[in-house]
Amino acid sequence: MTFHHRAVPIVLMAILIDSIGFGIVMPVLPNLIVELSGVTLATAAEIGVGMLASYAAAQFFAGPVVGSLGDSIGRRPVILFSMVAFSIDYALMAIAPTVAWLFLGRVVAGLAGAVYSPANAVLADVTPPDKRGQVYSLMGAAFGGGFILGPAIGGLLADFGPRAPFIAAAVLAGINAVWIIFALPETMTPDRRRPFKWKQAHIVGAFRPLVSESGAARWLILAAFCWQFAHMVYPATWAFWAEIALDWDPKMIGYSLTASGVAMVLVQALITGRAISRFGEENTVVIGMIAAGLVFASFAFTRQGWLVFLLIIPSAFQGFVQPSINALVSRSVDASHQGAVQGGMQSLAAIAAILAPLILGYALAIGTRNGFSGGNFVVAATLAITALIIVLFRVRGKLLRPPVA
Repeated sequence: MTFHHRAVPIVLMAILIDSIGFGIVMPVLPNLIVELSGVTLATAAEIGVGMLASYAAAQFFAGPVVGSLGDSIGRRPVILFSMVAFSIDYALMAIAPTVAWLFLGRVVAGLAGAVYSPANAVLADVTPPDKRGQVYSLMGAAFGGGFILGPAIGGLLADFGPRAPFIAAAVLAGINAVWIIFALPETMTPDRRRPFKWKQAHIVGAFRPLVSESGAARWLILAAFCWQFAHMVYPATWAFWAEIALDWDPKMIGYSLTASGVAMVLVQALITGRAISRFGEENTVVIGMIAAGLVFASFAFTRQGWLVFLLIIPSAFQGFVQPSINALVSRSVDASHQGAVQGGMQSLAAIAAILAPLILGYALAIGTRNGFSGGNFVVAATLAITALIIVLFRVRGKLLRPPVA
């Protein structure tokens, strides 16, 4: 198996289309909620936050289940089912008659969105251990590219009505499902499969094979959670912080997000893999976390718009962190538990996605009331530095490397 296995571009395209499908509906979701419920736009925003939380909660439960199923029956049927579920779900949301229907759709999308765990496992199946960090960086680039393209496409399609982007997302997912049927090979060979067990299909069970290999793995999981929580400062609070601290309008906020997304994709696609190859995953995690801590602290005290765009350049090097962590996790368990462990990582991210808007938003609000509009970034910087300290003193050089067939 080589780094250039034909499954790699297919999985990367699946992630790209999935993230496009998620982002494509975001520009029209507030107006569709208003249309269906008759509430004000402010109330619609609160409902939208609830939908995001329900999406994350569904991923929390589904990640280890879907990952373990991939270890048991193979990656291909699980990824295919997720794409078909996405297509049907977005089609139903396009004709949703009530807000409750939209909530149900977000839950189903969250369950189907657990496709990231078997997708990561596919990359582990077909990529040598020393190349996984590089290919996981391409996964990050695909994910980020979708989040740039999705809202842009959704904004253009909004001219045809608030339901048009849902139809487009359904078509995209359907096309991807057809491609998977004809092109994606099964990468989980029968000799490496294991029986599905519900006691392993949750976050604790998913991580059990990892933590049984090395005590340092427990610290790696904690560092990963701190990092994921810190990184949520962007989707959870960026728009609110930019309006409060910089007096930006929605257009400027959109420009900043686009610039940040482009910078992140470029770093993931062009630099992260090379950095991992040269310095190793553990050192690359350290570099990324140092960049994150410094940038978070800088944003906390930034009040000039031009400085934000300047800081976007070093902030993109945060993209070193997640691919390196995924590679470390992948290299620390055997081949039969790749899906389950990646599912556990997805559950961690879901917990962060649920808690971060509350805690980071509260920190922003409390700080603003007391004359300091950077409380959210102070918390994020603290979490990033905590993750860095854990990696430096409890993880680096201490992870075991069981053979991965």
